Amino acid sequence: MAKIYSEHSNTPKKQGFKLRPKDETISFILNYSKALSVINYKNLKFEALQN
Repeated sequence: MAKIYSEHSNTPKKQGFKLRPKDETISFILNYSKALSVINYKNLKFEALQN
């Protein structure tokens, strides 16, 4: 299940090198975070994925 989540560029590796994630990766993360609900009860945390 290994995936590459960013596109590689042909520029040489530099100290200030920045990765550029694909649009589909950003969309997936945003949709996941919208569906995630964290419920705090006393000293416990419950995570529920609502989809």
